[in-house]
Amino acid sequence: MGAEVDKQEFTGEDRVRFRRQVKRGTDAIARMLADGLFTDHGRPPKPLLGMEVELNLVDDMLRPAMANATVLDAIADPDYQTELGQFNIEINVSPRPFTTDDTISLEQALRTSLNRAEERAARTDNHLVMIGMLPTLKSEHFAHQWISANPRYDLLNQQIFAARGEDLEIDISGVPLDDDHQSERLHTSTDSILPEAACTSLQLHLRVAPEDFAAHWNAAQAIAGIQVALAGNSPFLAETALWHESRIPVFEQATDTRPLELKNQGVRPRVWFGERWINTIFDLFEENTRYFPALLPVSTDVDPLAELDAGRIPTLDELRLHNGTVYRWNRPVYDIHEGQAHLRVENRVLPAGPTVVDTMANAAFYYGVVRGLVESDRPLWSQMSFNAAAENLQSGAHFGMESQLYWPDVGWVRPDELVLRRLLTLAEKGLRAYGVSDKARKRYLSVIEGRCVTRRTGSVWQREAVAARERAGETRSEALRGMLGDYITLMHEGEPVHTWDV
Repeated sequence: MGAEVDKQEFTGEDRVRFRRQVKRGTDAIARMLADGLFTDHGRPPKPLLGMEVELNLVDDMLRPAMANATVLDAIADPDYQTELGQFNIEINVSPRPFTTDDTISLEQALRTSLNRAEERAARTDNHLVMIGMLPTLKSEHFAHQWISANPRYDLLNQQIFAARGEDLEIDISGVPLDDDHQSERLHTSTDSILPEAACTSLQLHLRVAPEDFAAHWNAAQAIAGIQVALAGNSPFLAETALWHESRIPVFEQATDTRPLELKNQGVRPRVWFGERWINTIFDLFEENTRYFPALLPVSTDVDPLAELDAGRIPTLDELRLHNGTVYRWNRPVYDIHEGQAHLRVENRVLPAGPTVVDTMANAAFYYGVVRGLVESDRPLWSQMSFNAAAENLQSGAHFGMESQLYWPDVGWVRPDELVLRRLLTLAEKGLRAYGVSDKARKRYLSVIEGRCVTRRTGSVWQREAVAARERAGETRSEALRGMLGDYITLMHEGEPVHTWDV
């Protein structure tokens, strides 16, 4: 979705042509795989860590600030870009080697960049917040007028509603804050896809060799539920206590192009976990081509197969654009760097925040466990059903540390127990295989261990803080604003969330 798209109307001919181009792009991928035309073909995966962090903007009163254009002008850094909502921006962290102490250098660089960006944003009376879902967002902030000015966002909005034919409905039942609270429900409709913008994510990229892609994708799918249970940071939306990681259901519903009748027919959603383990990356591109109609059918005149015949690496613009509108939680990425093609797994399940060190710990745990699983003697995905992994994601997002997850040879287990008993050791092994230093491994995995011992995630802290304020007599609105103020203070202090007091 990074491509600039400005065409406002599409004809049937546009769609037929785009479908043909995407199919030829898929054929080109198959041919490149067979002919070994990827940079990493035949070599171990290069340990390159890439990261995108989405951020919220608030004003001095901690309300959503519809000011991303103003803030980006003030920051004046090409690493920062617009996002769907005017209350969002994103920082793209350039890929770095994932070896020795480079992870700690990345942490320091990220913190320095965010501090500089916050200082410049503050000059405009706006502030950056690294949080999975901004707790002061209300339904009124989902009006169409708050979509970012970039034409591609409005066009995407138009196409989703054209496919759906009716307003979007958000309907989520939450988890009670504590024994003194009842379960709450958010049920609202909207004429824009802006609830999607409420879902601010940490997106992790790992470049892998084609022959290793399936194993890395399967491993990432297998641990998605554990990731969200350990890192939940999105418990509130529209003044309602929802899931521990509410981004999962909100994103699924906010980009759903299916009216009820198509859901009842079993048509696949665009936010998709998938339905099977894969044998090759080609399986994913083929599914995207086969199952999902184009949202933005903008075509070029370039024939990717002719490019291959001429000895050139094709850019596959149509396939990449289409791929960017199928929102898999672990997405396959085809990209070109310095004229050479490579493949990446893009992990999309994690929320932003709460702190830079929490962010780095989440990344280190993910990369370490995936590498450990890939190098295990027996693939984990041969020991559990795909449906079990999908159910783990929903359960981990819904109940957080209280969820019961399925794991082979263990059965049903809480995420903190599973991590302490099994996965920390696996993550340590995987990070060591990447060449990550003892210092970096200890720094980041100790954060994950601390979360499991205290059973405190960003979501747990937010929920406890709001419940305490309400017991003290504050309204929900007051409690959310007060909690967010404390959150921002602690975010800047930088200690990991499991050490935060309520």
